[in-house]
Amino acid sequence: METLPLKDIHLPSPINFWPPAPGWWCLAILLPLLAVLLRTVYKRIRRRTAAKTAAKLLSEIRRDNPSDIKQTLAALSALLRRVAISTAPRQDVASLRGEAWLAYLDQSLADAPFSQGPGRCLADGHYRQTPPAEAELEALFELCERWLKQQAKKP
Repeated sequence: METLPLKDIHLPSPINFWPPAPGWWCLAILLPLLAVLLRTVYKRIRRRTAAKTAAKLLSEIRRDNPSDIKQTLAALSALLRRVAISTAPRQDVASLRGEAWLAYLDQSLADAPFSQGPGRCLADGHYRQTPPAEAELEALFELCERWLKQQAKKP
C-alpha cells in the first residue's frame, strides 16, 4: 500500500473586528431612532392624558362652582399650573408668577388672552375689591378650555 500525500488541515482566516456586518450597521442606526420615537410618543401620550384629565377637572370646577369666586380662581390657576408642570420642563414653569405666568400661558394662544383678556383675573382676581362678574368668570372658563385643547394638540 502506498501512502497518499495528505496536506495538513486548513484553518480559516481569523474574523476581523472591522468592518462590522450590515446587520450591526442597521442596528446602530435603528436603536437611536427607536429611542427618539419612543420618547416622542411617550411625551405626546403624557401631554394628552394630562389635558384630558384637566378637562374633566375643569368641568367639575365649573359644575361645582362655589359661591366663593376667589376659591374658584385659585382652583383654576392651580389646575393650569399642574397641566403646565406636567407638559413642560418643571424648571421652566414652576417658578413663574404674575406677569411671567400669564405670558407663559399666552405662548400657546395667538391672541394674548391671559395678559390682556379675561385670563388677567388669574393674576389680580384675588386682590380686586369686587370679585369678577359671572360673565367674566364664564369667559375665563372658556379660555381655560381653549388653552387645554391647545396643550393636547402640541407635538
